[in-house]
Amino acid sequence: MAGTVKAAILRGRKTVKTVVEEGRKKVENVVEGGLNTVETVVEVGLDTVETVVVKGRKRVQTAVHQGRKTVENALLHRVTMRAAILHGREDVRIEQVPVPRAAAGELVVRVGAALTCGTDLKVFRRGYHARMIVPPALFGHEQAGTVVEVGEGVADFEAGDHVVALNSAPCGKCYFCMRGQENLCDDLLFNNGAYAEFIKIPERIVAKNTLRIPENVPLEHAALTEPLACAVHGFEDSDPRKGDMIAVIGGGPLGLMILHVAALAGYETIAIVKHDGQAEAARQLGAVHIVQSATIRKAIQETRALTPNNRGVDIAIEAVGLPETWQEAVELARKGGTVNFFGGCAANTHVNLDTNRIHYSDITLRATFHHTPAICRKALALIAGGKFQAGAFITGRAHLYELNRVFEKLMNRSTEIKTAIVP
Repeated sequence: MAGTVKAAILRGRKTVKTVVEEGRKKVENVVEGGLNTVETVVEVGLDTVETVVVKGRKRVQTAVHQGRKTVENALLHRVTMRAAILHGREDVRIEQVPVPRAAAGELVVRVGAALTCGTDLKVFRRGYHARMIVPPALFGHEQAGTVVEVGEGVADFEAGDHVVALNSAPCGKCYFCMRGQENLCDDLLFNNGAYAEFIKIPERIVAKNTLRIPENVPLEHAALTEPLACAVHGFEDSDPRKGDMIAVIGGGPLGLMILHVAALAGYETIAIVKHDGQAEAARQLGAVHIVQSATIRKAIQETRALTPNNRGVDIAIEAVGLPETWQEAVELARKGGTVNFFGGCAANTHVNLDTNRIHYSDITLRATFHHTPAICRKALALIAGGKFQAGAFITGRAHLYELNRVFEKLMNRSTEIKTAIVP
């Protein structure tokens, strides 16, 4: 009897165990099946979400692109625009003129920012520029903006591109261009009209000297490309050597740019300025020494005193454009030094220089003018690189209709370096 009971218990245990094992398998199968189902649902869901996101992005991009086109088309349907016209000495008028249209090879750019500069101030004072502008004419040459119309045959740009179009382009064929002196091109093509709502970019400038602006560069900063290219050219043309001490005469926009470029390159710099605002700006932009004197004679003495044994600076760069500061630059240079007459004087200006000193001190005289396409690209890359303090040069903003007031202020020795003119 006991054996029968024991056998029954064993059979019962096996049955229970079998049931438990089968139950576990069923549960595991259900769980695995459920997990597979869940994973499938999640994967399908993610695919669906990604598809929706991608489609959404495409719709947004399409909407933005269409929006740009709508705005650009609306702008181009305008017949006239506001623009500054130079009529003569201290005579600039804001007038309604026809909106330019792009012919084959050309672009029309909506100006985002135009910048004042020393050259424009000289033109405003004198009423003309022998090489660049003869009144009545559109005025201004430093700008950056957005392409709104593309002429037939232009493949490198499209509507909506942010560009900086330089104010000139060489022919690429003349004697000077073939020798790599494109800034001296016999047929250098200039373009003015930055102080306006739109500007037409000629075919040659589109092909040779219009640059797409990197996404990290604001239009105001990109508009500095042209003057910075001149400054870089002046600095490099002075042929600096490691360890040179460089003096820059003038605290205007270009003088400060040359100073800043030299400081970024690691040179010991001396800023020779007149006004407190210029001294502060020069210090911010890397000047090691500031000379701020009431007279040129005193400035020469103080500058030479900063050099070993009063010998003079290795390089003196004049960035004012007056006969007396050209003479000052020669007095600052050491024996065997270099003088760069970077600042252009008015037409028919004559300067008396100490030829005895120049000859027997073996002083090299240079005079850097303008820029080249290669240097313009170098300048924009310098701005985009982040080390160049572009924002420090734009110290004011004004509307186009305030342009005369801005120039009058600059003529009265304003502390402004550059003013961004917004159409």
